[in-house]
Amino acid sequence: MITMNKKIIVGVLGAGRIGKLHVENMLKLPNIEVKTIADPFIENAEEWGKALNIPNLVKEPKKIMNDPEIDVVFICSPTDTHIEMIEAAANAGKNIFCEKPISFSDEETLHAYEVIKKNNVKAQIGFNRRFDKNFARVEDNVSSGKIGDLHILRITSRDPEPPNLDYVKSSGGMFMDMTIHDFDMARFVSGSEVSEVSVMGNSLVNPEISKLGDIDTAIITLKFENGALGVIDNSREAVYGYDQRIEAFGSKGATEIENELDTRVKLSTGDSVSEDQPLHFFLERYNDAYVNEVEQFFYAIRNNEEVPCTFKDGIMAQRIAQAAKESLMSNKPVKVKNIKE
Repeated sequence: MITMNKKIIVGVLGAGRIGKLHVENMLKLPNIEVKTIADPFIENAEEWGKALNIPNLVKEPKKIMNDPEIDVVFICSPTDTHIEMIEAAANAGKNIFCEKPISFSDEETLHAYEVIKKNNVKAQIGFNRRFDKNFARVEDNVSSGKIGDLHILRITSRDPEPPNLDYVKSSGGMFMDMTIHDFDMARFVSGSEVSEVSVMGNSLVNPEISKLGDIDTAIITLKFENGALGVIDNSREAVYGYDQRIEAFGSKGATEIENELDTRVKLSTGDSVSEDQPLHFFLERYNDAYVNEVEQFFYAIRNNEEVPCTFKDGIMAQRIAQAAKESLMSNKPVKVKNIKE
């Protein structure tokens, strides 16, 4: 049992960009120790790991799974490894933090869910935007009834530059690697499940992406079970920076957030009015949110409470992404199947 004062020992799977981010954030938290990082290419991160005084830098995940001192496993490895790592960690009795998406297969994800429940471990999915103070305030304005009944939810999410084609080949497509965050935000802010998805999309940024069976530009419409409607617009390339905006419109008003800028200074002259561009990308835009999500995860473990972003949340976002892909391919609206506990 992990008491309030006991140090939580962590193992991290994956020493890529997101794994390093989580490690560096955890090292700032009290009573948290990152004991082991496992990555098949760990030699690429040895200098970084040693500089942080990580005790064990290894290639094999079993070094983490077989260590009785490790309480928590952070899964930051490629998506196609998630299911195996989730089930191994759960069977070892370790609590789990897993980056999105859980997997590319609904059947495999549901099987992992059963393994988690059987072993009675906690599992949080890494939808960090829930923990951003701006998005959280919009959600509160909606859930508290300040804008009345929700009628329209509008989400804009555009990356500053497209990924390389090798990434596109293995990412599961734009809906899985990018828009899945927006699908989660749609559920989070609306407080309702998505019942139907309809998609129009194209490859307007890089036509080569279409040859890989994917798109880089999309308009997605949503129907919610509570009757509200939603629209998401996505692009792989916004030349002016990371474009992250949201508006919730209801019977009594509206609530919205604009892009985060480096400063809020506006310069007005006789020639022009100017202000800073949006922050460059997700590491800058959501840094505080990444810290908040792991803090709340550890709080849930110490206090034996439900994690704030559950495995079911991961399942539903994944199902919406799968339905969006089906809608794009069929050019028809697609129903989203809810999950039964």
